[in-house]
Amino acid sequence: MNQEMSGVEDQMKRVNGVHHNEDKIDYVFKVVVIGDSAVGKTQVLSRFAKNEFCFDSKSTIGVEFQTRTVSIQSKVIKAQIWDTAGQERYRAVTSAYYRGALGAMLVYDITKRQTFDHVARWVEELRAHADSSIVIMLIGNKADLVDSRAVPTEDAVEFAERQGLFFSETSALSGHNVESAFFKLLEEIFHMVSRKTLLVASGANGNYLKETNNGLLKGLKIDVISGPDFEVSEMKKLSSCSC
Repeated sequence: MNQEMSGVEDQMKRVNGVHHNEDKIDYVFKVVVIGDSAVGKTQVLSRFAKNEFCFDSKSTIGVEFQTRTVSIQSKVIKAQIWDTAGQERYRAVTSAYYRGALGAMLVYDITKRQTFDHVARWVEELRAHADSSIVIMLIGNKADLVDSRAVPTEDAVEFAERQGLFFSETSALSGHNVESAFFKLLEEIFHMVSRKTLLVASGANGNYLKETNNGLLKGLKIDVISGPDFEVSEMKKLSSCSC
């Protein structure tokens, strides 16, 4: 726990997410994975971080995190991804971890309409506690359960466009779209951070949030995104498999 808290404090001290140390990591991007309980948040994260799916999983208690290091446009990016519990009793704890987050994966279960109906509340909570420039990816998980679908894709696309979110449907079980969704999120964070750095350097930081809100982070439906600019350089396991 001390190690985790130290990581949070270190990241909050970095300007624009830039990190300088002997490991030659150029950026550390903190990403939170949020959504109702049992929508598959941990499974989605496990698929991305370790390419694993745990059939015997349990509910996440509190907050756990995993990391994966990738290369984006010749920069080494360490994604520190925080897996939060979806239960109401942990809400006060998990909301504290929104601070310093540059991106968020908001996950719902396409077979459970209620989990999608709660998405608006999650967005509201996220924006209340996180930075206003946070990049949000809406994820409809369990897309492999076609016959059990309760949330039409069109409903999610409309919501994402209205809220200015990116969107994808994934299957943690098969791995479908998990990689592309995370890569898209990290790429958008990279562009946002790079743009902010340039604006600071040019003395235009005062217009940053205004320009961001005017269209830098537009909602977009993504299904299959090729990733020639991404190279996996490291995978690390920092927590046990849970749901």
